[in-house]
Amino acid sequence: MRVVLIAVCAISCCAATIDDQQFNGRWDISVNGAASQRAWWLEVSGAGTSALKGKFVGSPVGLVDEIPKLSISDGELRFALDSRYRREHAQEKGLYWARLDDGKLKGTFEIEGDPSSYLEWIGVRAPALPDKDDGTWKKSETVVLFDGRDLSGWQPLGPVRPPAWTVKEGVLTNSPSAPNLVSEKKFGNFSLDVEYRLAPRSNSGVALRGRYEVQLVDDFDRPASNRTSGAILGRIAPAVNASKPAGEWQTLAVRLVGRQVTVVHNGVRVIDKQTIDGPTAIAMDANESEPGPILLQGDRGQVEFRKIVVYPLIKTR
Repeated sequence: MRVVLIAVCAISCCAATIDDQQFNGRWDISVNGAASQRAWWLEVSGAGTSALKGKFVGSPVGLVDEIPKLSISDGELRFALDSRYRREHAQEKGLYWARLDDGKLKGTFEIEGDPSSYLEWIGVRAPALPDKDDGTWKKSETVVLFDGRDLSGWQPLGPVRPPAWTVKEGVLTNSPSAPNLVSEKKFGNFSLDVEYRLAPRSNSGVALRGRYEVQLVDDFDRPASNRTSGAILGRIAPAVNASKPAGEWQTLAVRLVGRQVTVVHNGVRVIDKQTIDGPTAIAMDANESEPGPILLQGDRGQVEFRKIVVYPLIKTR
């Protein structure tokens, strides 16, 4: 009888471990009921072992955060993250729960002590995006997203608080609290040329496919990091910080094929065909396998643009 019980226990423990392993991987997360369009991202590794760990992008954190402690119990994944994302609170703890259902993660979120913050979310496995920047992709037509005259082809993301974005003398300018601006056209693999200028202490960004933010910030002469200009925010640091001082016009050239990104900032190649693992905090949706818009961040300080041109890439062989 004892042998049978041990065998049954071993089988059930093994089954539990196998089930837990199904949490492993990268998950693109869509959020239901949020006040604004946004997407989250979760990576889980070591599930089913003693080395369980994870990374997260989303509310209430703003960068790629290492999760300090995860647990899986009775088929439920749980973790918590601290953040300072609302000014009226000194510190907040976001609580996350999720279960596997038909190959998807179905979860909830709530700020501890604030039932009004409750949200539901669904995670799907992140796609591979197999296209590589291997020399077979060439520029096709030229798509001028900003013509220097007006905001044709652009839409604000979320509520508009006038004045928001204006065009004057060929320059697109935001008010410091303007909503993000999104192109109506969407792109898959492409090259992008931008000319921009930042006010002192301003912070902005250009989101590729509306999901991956290239950081633009007044940070001249600071050490390069995954938060400095030219970075894929929170994910990929530039080799050097090539920023110019605030008030000077600057250039940004980006090439995105699949997940491979190259960034040339003020003529300096600061990122060369590196892989973007997943969305950054600015992501407006979690549909990584689909084309997406160019997004201009408008709510972190004043920024000006005088050139925004996209060249869709086509495969030549």
